[in-house]
Amino acid sequence: MSEHPPRSLNRIAFKLKPAAERMVKKGHPWIFEGGIIKQSAEGKPGDLAIIYDNKKNKFLACGLYDPESAIRIKVLQFHQSATIDSKWFESKIKAAFAIRQPLLLTDTNSYRLVYGENDGLPGFIADIYKDIAVVKLYSPVWLPYLEEILPILQEISQCNTIVLRLSRSMQARPNKEGLQDGQVLYGTLKDEVVIFREGGILFSANVIKGHKTGYFLDHRHNRIKTGKLSEGKKVLDVFSYAGGFSVHALAKGATEVVSMDISSKALEMASQNALLNPHKGVHKTMAVDAFLGLEKLHKDGEQFDIVVIDPPSFAKKASEIEGAIKSYRRLATAGMKLVRKGGLLILASCSSRISAESFFENIENNLKASGRRYMIKEKTFHDIDHPVGFAEGAYLKCGYYIIID
Repeated sequence: MSEHPPRSLNRIAFKLKPAAERMVKKGHPWIFEGGIIKQSAEGKPGDLAIIYDNKKNKFLACGLYDPESAIRIKVLQFHQSATIDSKWFESKIKAAFAIRQPLLLTDTNSYRLVYGENDGLPGFIADIYKDIAVVKLYSPVWLPYLEEILPILQEISQCNTIVLRLSRSMQARPNKEGLQDGQVLYGTLKDEVVIFREGGILFSANVIKGHKTGYFLDHRHNRIKTGKLSEGKKVLDVFSYAGGFSVHALAKGATEVVSMDISSKALEMASQNALLNPHKGVHKTMAVDAFLGLEKLHKDGEQFDIVVIDPPSFAKKASEIEGAIKSYRRLATAGMKLVRKGGLLILASCSSRISAESFFENIENNLKASGRRYMIKEKTFHDIDHPVGFAEGAYLKCGYYIIID
């Protein structure tokens, strides 16, 4: 791979408060504005931040600087100095790709190749859908490095096209590179909707207009697991979005599946995804608020063999944690009422601010209070392409509960 011309970026020296320094020594990838006590110069997004320890003035870490973010420095390298260049990026992406290899042996061609901080590249996401790579950036610190990183991504993933997606905060901040959300950075995009495989089941993702990078890949293992349990069953998929659980259930022989989501547009995608795979089951949709929809199904006397409840993040900030826990408890109670004897209730959370321990404790307290007996079948966490590299990187938890009577 050819060398790229030097970037016009500065190197800035930093000293940190003791608490922030301790976190960096533990390998935490974020340095907040309040943790900095001294820096050698002002900087711009993407400048290289070199952190020195306070006692011996030795190299502690280096990262990328963002003067406008509360997270001032996203740390790339700890303890031992390194040159942040094409070879360094290549080693990181190759290491990430190696972790995902077992997944690619499961008739799956959609996966997260780079998972931000957890793969050592904070704020940088790369999802693969068949032969299209979608790069999503959550910080402008990466813009000066794209010219180096994209050829590496293409070479390792063997994708024909690379699409750029920008977070809402980045879309609100103009960049000197003139890059825009949905821009094709490499190759050509024949259709913004790409068909990909997940455990042998076909799905579609709109890589230009879809949520995140076009689809939610993180629940893959739970969707496949649920599908295998669905033969001959009646299934309810709450917060279905594009029908991930619904489609797996139908493809694996469910007799009836109800997809519930507040977005009728999402349910259209669910219906289209269901049609991509041969099935004999009936697929119904309910465009309704989940809490109201669950209440209506209960009043109508509906019962299901499997009820899946996979809500969006209820707690994006600390002030929302209490309300989120109440919502999870309500969903557990409402879901329990719709599961017939011997059936399965699947409850998930993607709120990183709520620990797995707190989530399971709260929903299980409500299940107990319902008066029905249950048995814990299984608890799952992150799939192989969503490794957890630091505490805040853990967000996904899912419980499988058999309702005994």
